[in-house]
Amino acid sequence: MKTGVLLINIGTPDSPSTGDVRKYLREFLNDPRVIDILWLSRFLLVNLLIVPLRAPKSAGLYQKIWTKGSPVLLHGIAVKEKLQTELGSDYIVELGMRYQNPSIKIALENFRKACLEKLIIIPLYPQYASSSTGSSIENVMKTIRSWEVMPAINVISKFYDRPDFIDCWVEAAKKYNLNEYDHFLFSYHGLPERQIKKASIHYSNDYCQFGNCCSTINKNNQYCYRAAAYETTRQIVKKLNIPEEKYTVSFQSRLGRTPWIKPYSDHVIVEKAKQGIKKILAFSPAFVADCLETVYEVGIEYNELFQKNGGEKIQLVESLNSNQKWIFLLKSIVTENSI
Repeated sequence: MKTGVLLINIGTPDSPSTGDVRKYLREFLNDPRVIDILWLSRFLLVNLLIVPLRAPKSAGLYQKIWTKGSPVLLHGIAVKEKLQTELGSDYIVELGMRYQNPSIKIALENFRKACLEKLIIIPLYPQYASSSTGSSIENVMKTIRSWEVMPAINVISKFYDRPDFIDCWVEAAKKYNLNEYDHFLFSYHGLPERQIKKASIHYSNDYCQFGNCCSTINKNNQYCYRAAAYETTRQIVKKLNIPEEKYTVSFQSRLGRTPWIKPYSDHVIVEKAKQGIKKILAFSPAFVADCLETVYEVGIEYNELFQKNGGEKIQLVESLNSNQKWIFLLKSIVTENSI
């Protein structure tokens, strides 16, 4: 009997058209784990305000990075195919997007028909967050709860703390001459502060203080997204021998007026430019595949903002995408959880 491996990423519009982007945003932003407010308030906010205003603009941005498809989908397909080759015929690898296509539902139906002995679920988000990992796992469980026969199921809810994950980013960074850069930016996708606090209250009796509580990882904050971001950075800079004063951890892609975790990446970029920093090497270790948030927001938008305020260049370190070291990491996760 076979073992199924479900790789989950956040998703992508089917095309860069305004209509498809609107459809994607509606599904994404109506998720109660993404915008965690009362359902009626969320419905009105998303469908009457955010999506109508945001869809045309986002469509234009997707058009700037679209090639033969969305980068996150193209890289996802490549990872699926390479991992299938590495694992061999005893495994079935499927890719499912939390929002839009290829869907988690279709991937799970393929697994159901295959009569699996075991199912390994790997949300491709290194640091746990309710709005990404939690939402993806919940979506899987809603589908398989109707199965008459459930195979053994293993869920990988985080992997930022694996040494081989850190090594993947170290290898990616070494494509560049680190001595050419004045500063190093580690920009993670942001979250509303309330989501960090809710997770802390649920998991660790409100351990989070948005401060020194993130200086080390322990049993209370191992699933805290903010703490995991700082720990990921500490491990990468340690292996790259980057001094503490030469790097900054920040958070991007905030939405709305409520407080999000700080510092904000765009604010940091302006600050560094005004301090005389000329060249920044930027990492986005919350993403395993390049996407709108890395290629455009960091690689283009932030670079323009940096130059406008006196800087010269922000160089984006490419994500893990489908490089072989990343494939070997995924293979290790699968084999470790197949025993």
